[in-house]
Amino acid sequence: MGHGRRARVLAGTVATALLTVLVIAVLGRQGVPFAVDDTLHQWVLVQRAAAGTDAAVALTVTASGPPAYLLGVLAGMMAAPRARWWAAALAVGALAAGQLVRLVLAHAVDRARPPEPDWAWQAAGPALPSGHTTTSALVAAGLAAALLRHARRCLTRILAVVTPVLWACAVGTSRVYLGMHWPSDVVAGWLLSIVIICVALPLLGRLLPRDPHPS
Repeated sequence: MGHGRRARVLAGTVATALLTVLVIAVLGRQGVPFAVDDTLHQWVLVQRAAAGTDAAVALTVTASGPPAYLLGVLAGMMAAPRARWWAAALAVGALAAGQLVRLVLAHAVDRARPPEPDWAWQAAGPALPSGHTTTSALVAAGLAAALLRHARRCLTRILAVVTPVLWACAVGTSRVYLGMHWPSDVVAGWLLSIVIICVALPLLGRLLPRDPHPS
């Protein structure tokens, strides 16, 4: 087993264990937020400002619906320019499958969101795991993997990973800032995305053709 595969197995195993513990803890509390959830939520409500809310809304809409799928299509096309439509279809299918897994888990846990008067944007469905958080993390992984196929310099490779990851982290943070998720919902979304990524990326890598003349 190579170093990359060992790292994926370890990351997937740790994320699965942590997500399982978190879900059990949430179920054991019947959805009642943890003390840290309530503390951070109340702090956000006090600190929240109009400019920050507008920025958070603009950010959060990039991680759902057509924008998220368009980014997924872009990742697929960049990953395999010589089979771009096949790669785009794989990316869309993988993202849809990840969202389906998230929905099944969310409805199984059925955790309530923070009180609706605290929301600064629209929301629907159970809280945990956060859908925008999970989706943005999956898209970020696809973008990073695609960019890494073309990056040759060390700095470029670092930016290829850091930029999508920072976007995904910002999206997750925006969900808490907008008052529509408890912080642990966002953590659950990140953990679930790690599990899905560790399983899906190697499979997608085998299905995508290699570009013999990468740019």
